[in-house]
Amino acid sequence: EVQLQASGGGLVQAGGSLRLSCVASGFTSDDYAIGWFRQAPGKEREGVSCISRNDDMTYYADSVKGRFTISSDNTKNTVYLQMNSLKPEDTARYYCAADDRCPAMIGGTLLVLYDYWGQGTLVTVSS
Repeated sequence: EVQLQASGGGLVQAGGSLRLSCVASGFTSDDYAIGWFRQAPGKEREGVSCISRNDDMTYYADSVKGRFTISSDNTKNTVYLQMNSLKPEDTARYYCAADDRCPAMIGGTLLVLYDYWGQGTLVTVSS
């Protein structure tokens, strides 16, 4: 059974930083991708970033490019999302998710298409 556990959320002032972690378990092969999507109250889910485990290809939505960095530590089965220069509009619950490949990018938007996702961690950015 695939399990994804996200942590690291919290309250931060605008301009601050947070690092989210996602511990993944239950995969039967090394050929998978881990991504992050977020959802703010009353809004649609928004793809944030994704990394392919086998070739380290990374993808970012235009809304976070240059501010967020995704990375993985395969020895710990953990994916990190370093979030810098946070803005109030980044406030949302952040979910880590997994599939056999990262979703497609369309016009600067990273789609949200994953077979598995966890409970999420709440990020609140105050102005």
